[in-house]
Amino acid sequence: MAYKIVLFLVRAVAMLPLWVLYRLSDLLYFLVYYVVRYRRRLVRRNLTDSFPERPAEEIVAIEKRFYAWFCDYLVETLKLFSISPDEMRRRMRIEGVEQVDADVAAGRSVTFLLGHYCNWEWFSSYGLHDGSGAMLAQLYHSLESPVADRLFLYARGRGGVQSLEMKAAFQILLGWKRAGKQSVTGYIIDQSPGFHSMHYWPMFLNHDTPAYTGAERIARVLDTTVYYIDFTRPRRGYYVGCLVRMCDRTEDVPKFGITEQFYRLLERSIHAHPEFWLWSHNRWKRTRADFNATFDEAERNRILSKL
Repeated sequence: MAYKIVLFLVRAVAMLPLWVLYRLSDLLYFLVYYVVRYRRRLVRRNLTDSFPERPAEEIVAIEKRFYAWFCDYLVETLKLFSISPDEMRRRMRIEGVEQVDADVAAGRSVTFLLGHYCNWEWFSSYGLHDGSGAMLAQLYHSLESPVADRLFLYARGRGGVQSLEMKAAFQILLGWKRAGKQSVTGYIIDQSPGFHSMHYWPMFLNHDTPAYTGAERIARVLDTTVYYIDFTRPRRGYYVGCLVRMCDRTEDVPKFGITEQFYRLLERSIHAHPEFWLWSHNRWKRTRADFNATFDEAERNRILSKL
């Protein structure tokens, strides 16, 4: 009952036109940035450490643009609960879908790698563009609140993509492969892994960064083609996701090479428009010093040798 009540209320607000929601976003920006000052210290530190070559006034300008975009992202995510398929296709354009259709027609499964950049939630509408007939999936972590979890599953599922809980995803994807079903699966991988999952450390935005490598491991087991989703935001309320082919065969890429290439591509996107990355996320909360202090040398080597 609680879920139905909350869903009704959320959908009622989401029915407002986007131009009205953007006026709410403008008000929210003022409150979040100037009054609540939500995570401003963390955002400022992340920006300053990531761009040491940029002057202080430029850092502040990026910071303000980030908070303005972040508030837009919140209302845009809310709009997922009511937006029509036609309007979503118009506002979230995807370039290169024909490549994926060709991969699937050739009997290949496909991996999409995304970052917390531009509106990753809107990319859950990929099913509105897909013509391959493959199983469409995205990985997610379940939320502690059952009501919130069901709400997000509802919103993310409206675009024709199935959400797979992280712990069960591999077995489901492997089951599809064994049944002869091709899959197209999206992973958001610029997250901070747990200490036992710190198998690789790329340099990313001037930080020695522990990387989540589970997506690469699954892609190798399933032998998929791999794409990076290069997002742009031509103007407010409109996004383009360009499918950038990273590899045809995972066996042709060195160990951790897919993860490394992802971070180079994401870094390029961020340098082009830094305001669209999620700077309020405490991405570097776990350091190599913490990792070294947690395990002895033998255990560290064992963890780092895995994929």
